[in-house]
Parts: sequence; C-alpha cells; structure tokens
Amino acid sequence: MILKKITWAFFVILCVSVAFYPALYFILDRKFALLGSKTPALLVDVLWNTAFYTHIILGGIALLIGWTQFLPKFRKENIRLHRQVGKLYIISVALSGISGLYIAQYATGGKVSVWGFSALAVVWLYTNFRAYTAIRRKDIRTHEAMMIYNYAATFAAVTLRLWLPILVPLYGGIAHFNEAYRVIAWLCWVPNIIVAYGIVQQRKKI
Repeated sequence: MILKKITWAFFVILCVSVAFYPALYFILDRKFALLGSKTPALLVDVLWNTAFYTHIILGGIALLIGWTQFLPKFRKENIRLHRQVGKLYIISVALSGISGLYIAQYATGGKVSVWGFSALAVVWLYTNFRAYTAIRRKDIRTHEAMMIYNYAATFAAVTLRLWLPILVPLYGGIAHFNEAYRVIAWLCWVPNIIVAYGIVQQRKKI
C-alpha cells in the first residue's frame, strides 16, 4: 500500500511538473529545446507556430488535470466537477491532438519521427473520441478504458522527456540527436499504451 502511494505521488509530480514545462517556451530564447532544431523559415511560419503553441499549451492543460479523473473518491464526491474537468480535458486533447498531428509532419529526425508522432496523435484523438462517445451513451466501462488509453498517450509528454537524457548520450551525444529522437518518437508512447492495455485487462477481472 505504501509503495502504491509513493508510486502514485511520483506519477502526479511528473505530470504536474511537465504540464508547466511549456511555460519555458515563453520565457527562454526561441532556440530553446526542440525549437533549436527547426529551420528559421519554420520558426516564423504563422500556421506552424499557431499549431505548436496550441499543442503545448492545451496538451499541458490535459496533462495537468487528467490524472485527477482517476481518483475514485474525487469522482464519487465531486461528480459535477468531475464532468466539468472531463469536458475541459476532452476539448484540450481534441485541439492539442489535431495541432499535434500537423506539427508532427515537421518532426525532427525525418520520416521515422513523423510516423511515430503522427501515430501518437491518431491514437490520442481516436481514444479521446471513443471516450467521449462512450460516456454520451452512458457506457461507463468503455469510457473508463478509453480514458486510460488516452491518458497513457497524454503521458507521452512525460516519458519523452525521461527518455531524452538517457538515449541521446547512448547514441553518441547531441551530434547524433536525430538518431536518438527517431527511437524516442515511438518509445515515448508505445510502452505507455502497452501498460494501459495491461491495466484495462486487469480491471476487467474485477
């Protein structure tokens, strides 16, 4: 029980910390983080910038509020708030996912990265839609399963940043960043979905 509480606390800390990460893009130089790998032409492109900031801001909001929806006590005692937070989450993921699918076409690392992040965006949008339509039908079991998958995709924002400092040095440092990033484009979310699948299957036995 203690280990479970510690794991949950660590999970929440990661979610909240990375949720505020996009704020750094408004504070630091435009060459901060992945923006440093983009071309000058892309950095001044209005459509790309609109999609980029829509993606990171609303994605951050989804990451920040999504974990609260998995607290049974919170859902039971604050059903109206749970629904309002859920609506904000669904809208945030929808807009962040659409913009994410667009900026994925310009992902650092070439086609492998483009495919990886595009697939993530599709999974994110699909499970979001399924979760929404399920709750509209009052299909609670499907809604909960889809939300587990969906937040696993949302959590890719965290796992991406956990893998970066591990894989980039393993691939030979910043000079080989693209090679590492191609792997991370898939590694940041596929294992998350596998874990989510395990959780969903376990819940079916309850």
